[in-house]
Amino acid sequence: MDRFVLVVPCYNEQDRLDVREFQTAQLRHARIEFVFVDDGSRDATREVIERIREGRPSDVRVVAYGNNQGKAEAVRLGTLEALKTGPDAVGYWDADLATPLSELEGFAQILETKPGVDVVMGSRVQLMGRDIRRRAWRHYAGRVFATAASVTIGLPVYDTQCGAKLFRVTERLSKVFERPFVSRWIFDVEILARFIALDPRGASGVSEAIVEYPLDRWMDVRGSKLKTVDFLRAASELGLIRRTYGGSLGRERSP
Repeated sequence: MDRFVLVVPCYNEQDRLDVREFQTAQLRHARIEFVFVDDGSRDATREVIERIREGRPSDVRVVAYGNNQGKAEAVRLGTLEALKTGPDAVGYWDADLATPLSELEGFAQILETKPGVDVVMGSRVQLMGRDIRRRAWRHYAGRVFATAASVTIGLPVYDTQCGAKLFRVTERLSKVFERPFVSRWIFDVEILARFIALDPRGASGVSEAIVEYPLDRWMDVRGSKLKTVDFLRAASELGLIRRTYGGSLGRERSP
């Protein structure tokens, strides 16, 4: 696998984009490129992105919208833009680098060494020897939500909402992102639901194609736009996902 493209959705991120980290990020045996999506920012986000592009002009593309589309649509449209260039893998990464770009090497190695894996998801698991810094209320709320999400889609996933994911480029991946998501806040769960809906074996087939990768480092960066009320919205959207994809979820199908 020679080319990896990361989509970075940005909305008012002028103070959280680390120019140096994005300019110097690299993989040992492959090329890494970025698609920055300026999602209607009202601050100097675009200027910061242009500074990043100045440092690696052949590896950075910018998609900009005058009006805020929301993170789900920014990620979707950015992914479609990335797919146009024919990479081997695409993914999305939070602009604040709560997951350091150094973690991408582990994601890439899984796709390179395990041809049956199509999705690698970052997972924030607090283990001895790992540096996972997460506020307590977000950790416990996240555990409750992850359990509810697992029950909804029928997959034993530990962490659906970590903002670091990488996908092998396949025909199925294009179908997953071809139309807007019905959910605004928990599109990560909806992505999994779409994979299940497209797999002839349902959840059992998808579970074989997904790896959750325990991160070595993750930090709760100040300035996060996530609020307590968003967990209530997320619960509501789980019901919406269930109603939309319910015929494909929670059951296994014959090959």
